[in-house]
Amino acid sequence: MKKIEAIIKPFKLDEVKDALNEIGIQGMTVTEVKGFGRQKGHTELYRGAEYVVDFIPKIKIEIVTSDALAPKVVSAVESAAKTGKIGDGKIFVYPVEDVYRIRTGERGEAAV
Repeated sequence: MKKIEAIIKPFKLDEVKDALNEIGIQGMTVTEVKGFGRQKGHTELYRGAEYVVDFIPKIKIEIVTSDALAPKVVSAVESAAKTGKIGDGKIFVYPVEDVYRIRTGERGEAAV
């Protein structure tokens, strides 16, 4: 099994969610996060005063899926989240040793 984490622009969430639904992904965790990479920060104007925004709002999506489905998930997220501009985000893929469903006690891919 694999855990896929994607950091994307907030306005791309619905498109990514729809793309994942199309390939059969039934569950995901979504978190509002802040951070920066190459995009660094930016300056904004508020009541005539300029200030620096160091951390940019992003969305983190976490999905655990089978090894076979992982490449399709990565491809779906990449194509749906891409704008072609700096700050589109990143996708991380991690191995998952085991999964347990608390309610039923199921384990492994049956718990996903």
